[in-house]
Amino acid sequence: MSEKIKVLIVDDSAVVRQTLAEILNTDPTIEVMGVAADPYFAASRIAREVPDVITLDIEMPRMDGLTFLRKIMTQHPIPVVIISSLTETGTETAIKALEYGAVEIITKPKMGTKEFIEESKIRLRDAVKAAAAAKLSRKKVIVQPKSIEVKPKLSADAIMPKSHSGDAMIKTTEKVIVIGASTGGTEALRVFLEALPADCPGIVIVQHMPEHFTRSFAERLDQLCKISVKEATNNDTVIRGRALIAPGNHHLILKRSGARYYVEINDGPLVNRHRPSVDVLFRSTAKYAGNNAVGVIMTGMGDDGARGLLELREAGAHTIAQDEKTCIVFGMPKEAIKLNAAETILPLDKIAEKVLKLQY
Repeated sequence: MSEKIKVLIVDDSAVVRQTLAEILNTDPTIEVMGVAADPYFAASRIAREVPDVITLDIEMPRMDGLTFLRKIMTQHPIPVVIISSLTETGTETAIKALEYGAVEIITKPKMGTKEFIEESKIRLRDAVKAAAAAKLSRKKVIVQPKSIEVKPKLSADAIMPKSHSGDAMIKTTEKVIVIGASTGGTEALRVFLEALPADCPGIVIVQHMPEHFTRSFAERLDQLCKISVKEATNNDTVIRGRALIAPGNHHLILKRSGARYYVEINDGPLVNRHRPSVDVLFRSTAKYAGNNAVGVIMTGMGDDGARGLLELREAGAHTIAQDEKTCIVFGMPKEAIKLNAAETILPLDKIAEKVLKLQY
C-alpha cells in the first residue's frame, strides 16, 4: 500500500482549519500532518517535516498567501492548493496564485444542502490528490491513490444519451475546436490560446474550476491572446476568433441550429465527479458537430474526457492528446490514449499548430 499524502493546512480561521482537517482525514489515502494559522507558523512546521501538499488561504495576517506562495515556489517547491472564498477580489487574487505556481484552486466548503456539502468534500479531496500527483521542479514519484467513492461516479449519460445517429452535418467549411483540461490546464490553455491567430475557428473549453473563478480566468486570457476569450453564457454562438469557457459549476453543451453552433448551460449532476465535465462537452460535440470538430484533451487528474474523446473520434472528428512530458498531471490524456481515443499525441507547444492545419 502506498504512503498517505501528507497535507499541511494553512488558514487563519480555526473553524476552517478544523473543517478541512475533518474532511481530508476521512479519506484513507490522506493524512493531515498539521495546521497553521499563518505562513510563519507554516514555515516553522515545514522546517520540521515537508508535506506532500499545502492547502493555502490567500488573505491571512502577518503575511498574505501570495507572498508565501512565491517564497515556496522559489525556495522549496511544494504542490499548493489554493482554498479561497467567493469574493470578486478573491477570485482575481486566486487566478494570480495560479500564475505563481499553485496547481489547484477550489472554494472554501460552506454550509448548504446535503448534496452541496458532499460535492464540496469530493472536490477538496480530489484537489489534494491531483496536487500530490503534479510534476513540479522538486521531483517526487507518487502513486496516484484511488479515490474513495462517496457517491456513484456518473457518466455523461446523466446529462445526455450517446448519439448513434447523424445529428451533425456531414461537412461544413467551419471547424469547432473543443478542449478539456484540469490540473495544470490554466497554464496549458494560456500557451495554446496565445499561439492562435485572431481568425482561428471557434473554440469551446471545459477547464475544471470552481464557480465565480472562470470569469476572472477568461478575462485574464482575453487580455493575453489575439482571440477574444469569455466565460460562456447560455445561447452564445461559437464564432471564429473567440473561445468560450464553461462557467464553473455548470456543464457546457455544444448544439447546432442549421449552420450555427451555439452553447447551452446545464446544471445537471456531477459527471466523472466534475461539473463542468469534459465528457459532457465532448459527447455533445460528437452528436452535433461530428467530423467538423477537433477535440483536444490536456493535462489533468482522473479520466474525465477520455470516453468523450473516443466518441469524438468515432464520430469522425480529429482528436489530440497532450503528451506525458508536458503535462503537469498525465491523467486525463493517459486514459484517453489507453482507449485509443487520441488520433495524435503532441507536446503542448505543438498542439495549436496541428489544430490550425486540421481546420482545412
